[in-house]
Amino acid sequence: MNNNLLHLVATAALGLSLGACQSNTSSETTANSRDLVPEADASGLPPGLKPGPWRGVLSAQGQEIPFLFDVSTVDNGQKPTVTLHNGAERLKLDEITTAGDSTTIRMGAFDAALVVRADGPGKLKGAWVKYDTKEPYRVPFTATRGEQKVFAASSGKPTSFDGTWNVTFKGDDGETYPAVGVFKQTDNDVTGTFLTSTGDYRYLAGQVDGNTLKLSTFDGSHGFLFTATRNSDTNTIINGDFYSGKSGHETWTGRLDPNAKLPDAYTLTSLKAGQKRLDFKFPSIFEGGSISPTDPKYRGKVVVVQILGSWCPNCMDESNFLAPWYEKNKQRGVEIIGLGYERSSDYKVASARLRKMRERFNIGYDLAVAGVANKDSAAKSLPQLAKVLAFPTTIFLDKKGDVRKIHTGFSGPGTGKYYQEEIAGFEQEVNKLLKE
Repeated sequence: MNNNLLHLVATAALGLSLGACQSNTSSETTANSRDLVPEADASGLPPGLKPGPWRGVLSAQGQEIPFLFDVSTVDNGQKPTVTLHNGAERLKLDEITTAGDSTTIRMGAFDAALVVRADGPGKLKGAWVKYDTKEPYRVPFTATRGEQKVFAASSGKPTSFDGTWNVTFKGDDGETYPAVGVFKQTDNDVTGTFLTSTGDYRYLAGQVDGNTLKLSTFDGSHGFLFTATRNSDTNTIINGDFYSGKSGHETWTGRLDPNAKLPDAYTLTSLKAGQKRLDFKFPSIFEGGSISPTDPKYRGKVVVVQILGSWCPNCMDESNFLAPWYEKNKQRGVEIIGLGYERSSDYKVASARLRKMRERFNIGYDLAVAGVANKDSAAKSLPQLAKVLAFPTTIFLDKKGDVRKIHTGFSGPGTGKYYQEEIAGFEQEVNKLLKE
């Protein structure tokens, strides 16, 4: 992405593209990656994908990135649904097709899938495949059926990782960036996340074994593994590793700090000197249309401009908030424009992905195809901005069309109280502008 978390964007194709949903690569879909997945030619319950709890494992970088999921059925047991578990989050996957002995489980709004086949009673094997990368992206996957923990944990008294941590991540290139770790521990079980200046790592879950912590998550677009050991000498420092997908790796350290916080998200992105309005006109996700803040629909209204991508889980969290919020508040004289930056420069491909995201989250506000998923390209497409640091970025326009505030990143529901503060700040800003 960049200097701090932003350098992760530059390695998005290597698997570090989420952290804060930032991308600095313009990737095209390749025929080779699509060829890895069979097309559906049959229906019914897929071979081996039986109802009940499962534990899946992605194998990458010599590590296991585990996650839990459930398989259930509807339509008299003929139609399967897979539900991913990430802490308190439940991600329902219902686009499941079968061809021969292979089953393709599409990853919701993301352009990715699990491709699996039976590997004996109560076992699956296959791969996690991503379609929107420049090179074929494939990670081995296995799963076993039955009630299980994400990680194994000893029966002894675990070391406590509970609380708020002041964290520093360090990439293999030596670049560092700050974060805040928030963990809730009950016996051996831990849930939580990391907040950064440009977003969060969403729902993490795992266990403590002695003085070692392991947390993971899999949302269909990203597979993360965090490990750490608490220092027994000072009892305040933790040292760990962060593995992301096929090849992303960073180290991290932290210390307990209940007052740990990040820079103000409203101070990280700004307009260039002398600028006060956005001037853009991008094609709508519906062919033939266009969207500009000067359109009659937006005149005299408060307008929120959302910089997003369908590949970005933080954008997913923000859209999941904005979509119902817009339906409840649009009659008050407020509009939202979503500017989509996709990993394909092909309008037809990009607009299709954004339309799928629109359908998935019941988005009623306007979406446009603004460019490719690259922070530098995004900044060039909006030349009034000094820079674009992250996806998402949210820009508030007053009734005159002037830019009043710019918010970098989004702290999603996995961050607990920080999410509530995020929502309160958003509503406070909109209400202020509506009263003017």
